[in-house]
Amino acid sequence: MAGTTMGFTSTERVVIGRPAAEAIAEQAALAGAQRVFILAGTTLANTTDAVRNVEAALGERHAATWTGIQPHAPRSGVLAGANAARAANADLIVTIGGGSVTDAGKIIALLLKHDVRTVEGFEPLRTYVTDDGQVINPIAVGPDVRVICVPTTLSGGEFNALSGATDETVMHKQGYEHRNMAPIAVVLDPELTLHTPEWLWFSTGVRAVDHAVETLASYASNDFADGLADSALRLLVEGLSRVKRDSKDIEGRLKCQVGAWQSMISIIGGVPMGASHAIGHILGGTCDVPHGYTSCVMSPYVLAWNAEYDDSRQKRISACLGEPGSTASEALDRFIRTLGMPRTLSEVGVGEDRFQQVAEYTMLDIWGRTNPRPVRSSADILEILRRAA
Repeated sequence: MAGTTMGFTSTERVVIGRPAAEAIAEQAALAGAQRVFILAGTTLANTTDAVRNVEAALGERHAATWTGIQPHAPRSGVLAGANAARAANADLIVTIGGGSVTDAGKIIALLLKHDVRTVEGFEPLRTYVTDDGQVINPIAVGPDVRVICVPTTLSGGEFNALSGATDETVMHKQGYEHRNMAPIAVVLDPELTLHTPEWLWFSTGVRAVDHAVETLASYASNDFADGLADSALRLLVEGLSRVKRDSKDIEGRLKCQVGAWQSMISIIGGVPMGASHAIGHILGGTCDVPHGYTSCVMSPYVLAWNAEYDDSRQKRISACLGEPGSTASEALDRFIRTLGMPRTLSEVGVGEDRFQQVAEYTMLDIWGRTNPRPVRSSADILEILRRAA
């Protein structure tokens, strides 16, 4: 195994399997926070008691609650959230919801630090890719206000210092990253996920599966990362299958949450993802495909395309999926279908008229050129997209 370095974020604690309200109150007290700003998913806030329970547990520490983040975290919505947090004089941000809420909360902390008050003010902070493929992160100074994340889906962004927001002028989802954007604490409460719609739970579960799959497929991985990805994939396969059989299986839901966490550690550490993630970022931000659906559609096709070049690192994927005698792409395709998820671009509303734009934007993604089979131009991405049509 070649020498490598694994990096880690500034997350200090993960609370596993305790009620969210109780855990957040405890973590807020531990942080000494007096002005807690809650950023919550609209449906969760309006149709359940989950957010009200957190507000009550915080008591006088609760400063304000704001909802309204749209899917893929458009800049305008993130800015509105930042303005609300600024008005509340927030000294701690708590996010309760899915991936877009999580991403927005972490970026809001960055916007507060840099006093961003316009959508144009996002531009100097975003990560970008040069013409020769170098990824440039311009952020030298990270946020002071920290974040606590309570995820209700399985996409795993709560463990990452990287967040995405969509530039609405070009409909391109772009990254923002600083180690202090990672939450200081994460609360995994499986009871809270009972409110998550089935399609969202399973599709983001496949997103977590894709994290593990692309780690195991990567030449830049290592024994540490592979071990975590192996465990993550097995936990996710078991947990998602159990919840499919019984939606109230709390232990199965917690296995999914722990699997999603494990699936992220290797990415955080520095193992690059491949074409499934790169294409997925564009399908989401540009074509408005739900985050999890992008992996449901793309991951098996990318595996098949990569296998034509080299399938040696895919055999462990097949074993984790419980099908050691099958190709990884076939085994993953069957697993995704058992969850009732879409498997083609046409099923998620993306026609061939969008393929060229998606292919070109993918080459600008941070993982556009880190696929195990080299992606040399947008023509390679087009070939994958046509298979997924």
